[in-house]
Amino acid sequence: MSEIFEMRRPDDFHLHLREARMLNVVSSYLRPFGRALVMPNTNPPILDAGNVRRYRNNILKASHPYSFEPLMTIQIVEGTRPGTVFEAKEAGAVAGKVYPRGMTTNSENGVLNYRAIYPALEAMQKCGMRACFHGESPDPDVFCLDRETRFLKILKEIAHVFPGLKIVLEHVTTAKAVECVTELPGNVAATITVHHLFLTLDDVVGGKLHPHHFCKPVAKRPEDRAALREAAMSGNPKFFFGSDSAPHLRQDKECASGCAGVFTVPVALSLLVEFFERYGTLNRLEDFCSSFGAEPSGLSATSGWCRRHTTASSRSARARKLPGGWNNPRAFSLGAGHKIGAIFLRFLRLGGSRPCSRLRYPIKTFEISKIDLVE
Repeated sequence: MSEIFEMRRPDDFHLHLREARMLNVVSSYLRPFGRALVMPNTNPPILDAGNVRRYRNNILKASHPYSFEPLMTIQIVEGTRPGTVFEAKEAGAVAGKVYPRGMTTNSENGVLNYRAIYPALEAMQKCGMRACFHGESPDPDVFCLDRETRFLKILKEIAHVFPGLKIVLEHVTTAKAVECVTELPGNVAATITVHHLFLTLDDVVGGKLHPHHFCKPVAKRPEDRAALREAAMSGNPKFFFGSDSAPHLRQDKECASGCAGVFTVPVALSLLVEFFERYGTLNRLEDFCSSFGAEPSGLSATSGWCRRHTTASSRSARARKLPGGWNNPRAFSLGAGHKIGAIFLRFLRLGGSRPCSRLRYPIKTFEISKIDLVE
């Protein structure tokens, strides 16, 4: 293969940017991405049109050198009114995010009774907003490895009640979830993260504890990972990329009660390039990252870099071989002595290949490229 691979500038349909100083640091790694669906579980959360406008302005200030477009969301809670949905849509929100109560970061105000949000979902169906679900049961008595599977019953009911609602089951982790999304009507889709294409539960707690591999939903069994890999490379437009890159301060990960979230945005696209190449499906990566997530919402009609044809003014992501490889840092500086914990690439395995920390492009065992934006 050529040492340079180009693809349409990708989208990330599940990204956490946080706020304040962390927003500024994380935004510096957004350069390869044209757009991203930005999650609303900040502190305080993004709940209405005013929050959407403020947060969008802050993101644009932090990312202004990179012509990055944030796709805004609001959090849907049990008290969200239909009017709030319509106003958020007018303010530029393209999706509503539903969290199960207490199951992940800043979800204490999440949903327990999903029928209580039906009026909000109906409003989203009317105005064309996506409904994005963190798909785990909010019942604390459900075993953690079974929470996604238990949620599928709720997903099926919502898909039946709202046949015109654009539904996304985010960061799927199980074979049963892949099967469910495949079988449901065309308005139901799913995102797949890059870390769930690599990790199983063994990579989190199988030997020593690796807190930077801990996320929600937690990585599952090898057979679940195999189903995710097959779905990602299948060319099925129901499955597209959402990194769920979720930064936390290092001290909040490496502690007795660590936060859930894997920070992958600096390396996500590089890992995807080499993952798809390793399995001989590089020709499907552009659809997975740049088309399938955008087209159902009509975003491709207004964003040239998501279309398959090229123009003189279009932008693409280019992967270049780096002499001597590239070392993934253990953490990213936030200033004032604070650091953001990063995914530890030396623990990642692709099939039977050995774990690596120093990687380059093109691959031999499993190597990594640096992604640059080219005009």
